[in-house]
Amino acid sequence: MMKTLLLDLDGTMYRGTQIIESAKALIDQCVEKGVPYLFLTNNSMRTRQENALHMEKMGYEHIKPQQFYNSAMASAQYAAKHFKQRKAYYIGANGMKEALEEAGFTITDKIPDFVFVGLNKEMNYHDYSKGLAHLLHGAKLIGTNQDRILAKPDGFEIGNGSIVAMFEYASKQESPKIAKPHAPILELCLEANGLTKEDVILVGDNLETDISLGYNNGVETVFVESGVHKREDIASLGIEPDHVISDLSEFRFEWLEK
Repeated sequence: MMKTLLLDLDGTMYRGTQIIESAKALIDQCVEKGVPYLFLTNNSMRTRQENALHMEKMGYEHIKPQQFYNSAMASAQYAAKHFKQRKAYYIGANGMKEALEEAGFTITDKIPDFVFVGLNKEMNYHDYSKGLAHLLHGAKLIGTNQDRILAKPDGFEIGNGSIVAMFEYASKQESPKIAKPHAPILELCLEANGLTKEDVILVGDNLETDISLGYNNGVETVFVESGVHKREDIASLGIEPDHVISDLSEFRFEWLEK
């Protein structure tokens, strides 16, 4: 029996629109060896189909929409489990809209029960102010993730967590913590795929999100130095991966043996 790979996307599989070649080689090997893999991402922007197409355009093969689980899905399903109300306003992209509709929410800008905040790089000051108005009139803030920064080919850019923090400060609310490094996204992903913590191994580039998720929840982790953090950050952050590799060409399949 082999464990299922739970692979991060940004900084692990690619940087922006730039493929990470060792990651493609890993996926090809997984297919060859019959190793199951899923993508667990804090990125809420894309639908599952858009995620698959995004990777295929970069040169990936063997990618299916049902292999993706993102923070938009986790946030919508978390809210549906914990609250009875079903009217939602959202700041985000197609992935957020799809997740809300699939979880049974009605999307509206008229007295919503929730304001979901996911990343949309086209949103502006007016859009943010409209969301704030709903929060100040009683809507509950649900941030999809707390990523401070995101890796891109030539450096980094603002992450959704920084936007959520802005709304928390402005509205005097605190969003529930749902996505990596917090347990709900892991629990909901495992439940959706019929897996347990012992069935998976987490792979990611971000010590504060990917590796911390496994570290805090008893899941084996592989830290790869292709994105946000480097191995010298391990000591300063106090987050210990089970395995540390420079790139995914160093991944060892014996780690997947149960």
